Amino acid sequence: MIVIRDIMFGDRRYYRQLLGESEEGIASNMLSDRLKRLAERGLVTKQQAPTHRQWQLYSLTEQSIHLVPVIVQLGTWGRKFLPVGPELSIRAKILEDGGPQLWEDFMDELRIIHLGAECGPDQESVMGCPEPAYREVRAEKISSPG
Repeated sequence: MIVIRDIMFGDRRYYRQLLGESEEGIASNMLSDRLKRLAERGLVTKQQAPTHRQWQLYSLTEQSIHLVPVIVQLGTWGRKFLPVGPELSIRAKILEDGGPQLWEDFMDELRIIHLGAECGPDQESVMGCPEPAYREVRAEKISSPG
């Protein structure tokens, strides 16, 4: 679920991004195994990156996009019962507050990004919605260590 979450909410679609930018950190052998298993189960696809022949681009499938409400609910539960840092909880809070309509809009945006679906003429970016809040929380953490 963490790998799917990082692809879904962190827009990390390359192996190096997933390895180096995950908040929890993951060993390279574990990440390779998880990506292979997710692909075998139809939750992600892998293709050669358009910009670099040796890189692989991972994309969500329709099956994994349908996990958005589940992941939002897990984030809500985690914010309530676990000691989570602000970096991980801010996106969950925004999606929780936005409710099912925001989740559906986010799923539509993921279909555009990962499946090549057509964008509606008036469709605004949901992915960009939590990003400024996330960056603000990260900046606060960096400026006040401890």
